[in-house]
Amino acid sequence: MHREDEPSAQPDIPEPRTPGPADNDGQLRFSVLGPVRAWHRGQALPPGSPQQRALLAALLLREGRTATSAELIDAIWGEDPPSQALAAVRTYASRLRKILEPGVLVSESGGYAVRIPAEALDLRVARDLVSEADKARAGGDRRQARTLVGTSLGLWDGEPLASVPGPYAETERTRLEEWRLQLLETRLELDLDLGCHAEAVSELTALTAAHPLRERLRELLMLALYRSGRQAEALAVYADTRRLLADELGVDPRPELSALQQRILRADTELARPAEPAAPTAPQPARPAQLPATVPDFTGRASFVRELGHRLASAEGTVMAVSALAGIGGVGKTTLAVHVAHEAKPHFPDGQLYVDLQGAGARAAEPETVLGAFLRALGTADTAIPDTLDERAALFRSLLDGRRVLVLLDNARDAAQIRPLLPGTAGCAALVTSRVRMVDLAGAHLVDLDVMSPDEALQLFTRIVGDERVTAEREAALDVVAACGFLPLAIRIAASRLAARRTWTVSVLAAKLADERRRLDELQAGDLAVKATFELGYGQLEPAQARAFRLLGLADGPDISLTAAAAALGLPEHDAEDLLEALVDTSLLESAAPGRYRFHDLVRLYARACAERDEQPPAEREAALSRLLDFYLATTARVFALERPGDRLVDHLASTVYQGLAFTDRHEALDWLYREANSLLACARQSFVGTRLRRAVDLLWAAKDLAESGANSRQYESAALAARDAARAAGDAHAEGRARTTLTSVHLVAGRYDDADDEAVTARARALSAGDRAPVHWADNDRGIIAGIRNRYEEAEEHLLHAVEGWRADGNLPGAASALCNLSRVRLLMGRTDSAIELAQQGIEIYDRMGLTVRLANGRYALGMALTEAGRHTEALQQLTEALRMFGEDRQRLWEGTTHFRIAQAHLTAHRAASAAQHAEQAIATGCIGGERMRGNVLTLLGRALDALGQSGRARACWREALALYEELGAAEADTVRELLSPLAAA
Repeated sequence: MHREDEPSAQPDIPEPRTPGPADNDGQLRFSVLGPVRAWHRGQALPPGSPQQRALLAALLLREGRTATSAELIDAIWGEDPPSQALAAVRTYASRLRKILEPGVLVSESGGYAVRIPAEALDLRVARDLVSEADKARAGGDRRQARTLVGTSLGLWDGEPLASVPGPYAETERTRLEEWRLQLLETRLELDLDLGCHAEAVSELTALTAAHPLRERLRELLMLALYRSGRQAEALAVYADTRRLLADELGVDPRPELSALQQRILRADTELARPAEPAAPTAPQPARPAQLPATVPDFTGRASFVRELGHRLASAEGTVMAVSALAGIGGVGKTTLAVHVAHEAKPHFPDGQLYVDLQGAGARAAEPETVLGAFLRALGTADTAIPDTLDERAALFRSLLDGRRVLVLLDNARDAAQIRPLLPGTAGCAALVTSRVRMVDLAGAHLVDLDVMSPDEALQLFTRIVGDERVTAEREAALDVVAACGFLPLAIRIAASRLAARRTWTVSVLAAKLADERRRLDELQAGDLAVKATFELGYGQLEPAQARAFRLLGLADGPDISLTAAAAALGLPEHDAEDLLEALVDTSLLESAAPGRYRFHDLVRLYARACAERDEQPPAEREAALSRLLDFYLATTARVFALERPGDRLVDHLASTVYQGLAFTDRHEALDWLYREANSLLACARQSFVGTRLRRAVDLLWAAKDLAESGANSRQYESAALAARDAARAAGDAHAEGRARTTLTSVHLVAGRYDDADDEAVTARARALSAGDRAPVHWADNDRGIIAGIRNRYEEAEEHLLHAVEGWRADGNLPGAASALCNLSRVRLLMGRTDSAIELAQQGIEIYDRMGLTVRLANGRYALGMALTEAGRHTEALQQLTEALRMFGEDRQRLWEGTTHFRIAQAHLTAHRAASAAQHAEQAIATGCIGGERMRGNVLTLLGRALDALGQSGRARACWREALALYEELGAAEADTVRELLSPLAAA
């Protein structure tokens, strides 16, 4: 993919749809919030002359009241009417009657009136929507209010009463435009109330440029910037506003604006908190209800239920309540926590969040990944989710501040893992379960959960098995629960097996448990009863079920799909499903979602131990993992081929026995790739050994979209580093060359160009030594990009021409087109604009011919840059806008942000500073290819746009932030920014 050398999302709230003429099909409909138009049964009626439209507008705006002929003459012509004005009015009225339904235009009292239902006029509809929004807001339902105001604004279609002549129309046009601005301010204020401050910055930047003296917009912009962590820019907006008002009007800012500045200077914590969005009457995404189902046979633990329930019920109006449950695996921590959480739900009306942190496994959940899921559950758009852990944690706390939400953090590794996940505000609470005591979690209420009492254990066993069977053999039942160590999980598994076997007696089960030979010989004290219980459940499986249990336990990853499991087992999908559902019935496997399964972390460890001990022949363990890897590689290769028709990379990948899944279209393929990303990358990491090494590396290469999407970049980078190290340790030059090729992509996306160049050089050398030509062309392409970034243009040309030649020789035309587009960028930097345009057009021609989408987006991106430099701004924006649409469809979020930056450049070159600032803000909100250096470039451009708008204070704040980034990176761009910040430049 074409790479970048330089570094506004919308709130996740349903956007309004502007009603079209067919919305009142079968009726008349009129519009004045734009051109004056009429429709009948969905068909547009002839508008007539400007004066005829002026007459219709005057009558519509009176909303059924009669207008005299004199009033209409004055409305259309003012103080200088023609001599035949009255006759003209009658003529216009007659023409209107002919096209309107009978009884709509009526004559009375020497004048005229239009009689239509309220819903037939867009102005009345807009006014009614705003009235409903006011009621919703007064009732605390800000989300519904925002939706209603947005729908009202969606009725506008450009300038109201557009092209209608006359003094009356001019007066009404001014009034309606002022009302629209007031509605925009209201909607933006509601956006901030709902925590959508980062998204609002882009729109507010454009609006303040268009209406520089409107102080309410400036106030909202300051607040949005402050809540986005951009305090210096917020204060700069105030300084710019104060100077502008003094210069233009000779006045100071209004008191509200000055008070906001003082609160920002004090870093007022209340100011950073969005208003509490009240619960809407209908279910909303912002009110998550993620608690797992509680078990119907929950038993005992009465003292703990009372203790924890009291803590949660008293959370309102106090500091955040944190309760941490600790105990060995299988002791029932999760069951108790879920039960208590369900009972406490009425005390947390704003929602309940849940996550399994996988703390007992080899790879615990990363806090930033968990926060991303929580933010989505709270209604935050993907594009509005920050990249860093600290930013995500801050946004999470901001969204919960003032609300009452319960967070259940299950299976935590340690206190460090959960600290960023705590709400941190009064009224919220967190329940934590872990195998370790959270003694270092400040302020937490610690609860040590031990095994059940004999009475509680017997009660649980009885509820599952049935009172009749237990009463008849009470002593045997006591022997069973004792053999289970009184652990709830062990009791549940044993009882479930007995309940499923009506021919067994309790004594039969007790005898099986008494046989110590069926238990593991070497056990740590804390895990003894749990592992013995697993041994019991495993020993009662049918042979095919036991094999599935053992082999699936070998796979890493948070869960596994049915199709992947079938591949690992080497079975048809329906046979595999029967086995997996049987394991779910025995509580040895969990059904995470339809078609997806997961192990409890302790059960997975036990399953692996069984595989080591029992799987015969031992080579079957390797074969299962090999089949799983084949499934992921073959299917990912198909995704790659659908995304990039004609790209021969798939022909150079390692062969597989498994053919992979087939997809009906590229959108279905992308859905699979992103849905399976975590499991796919886990499989790759697990497979960097032996005969699987090369296929695992090829899996990473084929899944390179995950590195560039921004959604899975961290996990992909971790896997690429592990692949390189494993290949190097194995002395496999073939695998190492390819692994380093994937790592080069990672470094380029992150803007680490020195690291990228080192990897590309070594990748090329290793590939050549192994006789593997495919990575050589990629390395040439990447080194060309890097050389261009470093302003070594002749070297860049040489590398990219080698890439073009190599890919053409390989028959890889899309690869050659990619190198041509990158060469276009180099020629552009060299000042050879015509050549740059020609090369980009050549690349696009290849992409078009082969039906490519992702690559075509990059081609249009490159051409848009070249056309911008050529001063062909309209054409440039057409290409870049189309590239933006394509990147969005392919979920390439970082490329979307980078394209917003290029669109901003095009607008600024065309002297459209307001549009440039708006797109630069969207680039900041979305993120870009190129990491911190690219962020510095966006901030520099944003500063230039703001400076052109007269907002010099905020511009300098942007430049100071960019300078800090450049200095930290040691980038040459720092000199340019220093010049912008110099006193001479300011003068």
